[in-house]
Order: sequence, then C-alpha cells, then structure tokens
Amino acid sequence: MTFAVRYFSRSGNTKKIAEAIAEELGTVAVSVDSSDAALNEKVDVLFVGGALYAYGIDKKLTAYLKNLDASKVGKVAAFSTAMLSAHANDVIKKHARAKGINVQDETFFCKSKEVDSSVGKAKEFAKASVK
Repeated sequence: MTFAVRYFSRSGNTKKIAEAIAEELGTVAVSVDSSDAALNEKVDVLFVGGALYAYGIDKKLTAYLKNLDASKVGKVAAFSTAMLSAHANDVIKKHARAKGINVQDETFFCKSKEVDSSVGKAKEFAKASVK
C-alpha cells in the first residue's frame, strides 16, 4: 500500500500529529502550502489534517482539497486538532466526498492541549487506517 500525509497547521499542533502519522507509515508529512503537496502518483490512503479556525478549516486546506485529483486517491483518512471540536474532520470528509473520493468513517481528533500525549494514539490511528 502507498500513503501520503497532508496537513495545514498554524500553531504546530496538527503538524505534530501529521508527523507522527507519517513516521508510523514510513513517509513524510507535507504541509498543503508547500510546493511538494501535490500528489504525483496514486496513493491508497491520503491522510488529511487540519483544525478549526472561526468554525471552518483554513482556506489553504480548503483549496488543496478542492484541487485534489480524485484519480490519485484511494481513500481519505481525516485527522484534526482543535481547542474543543472535531468538526474539522467533518469538513475535510465533506470536501473529499464532493470530489468523489472514498472517505474512511473513522477519524482522529485530539484537543490542542493533549497533542503531546496523543502522538501514540495518532500512530495507532495510522496503523488501523491502512489495514
């Protein structure tokens, strides 16, 4: 199986979780605002992460999702960090479904203050998502 991890992070919390997922899978986490974020080859699972900002995900993550080539993604697995709500996962899933991309029902969420203690759980999520 092939994997990719893409994320957007303002505070570094989502980046930390993205890097844990990528480490577990033997790949590299790439910010969606990087020139390396585009998928050049098809991946079986694309992990996409973000957070809520004023009850929505960042416009850079929204643009990335809207420009995804559905033919290059087997399924999306969403993850997020935020102070209170896991709603970013719902928004990520909605954008992927709008592109006709399969979406994994299970998501990963941790509160901002629990990021450091949730790295292991993020790695477990990664393993479970690629079985």
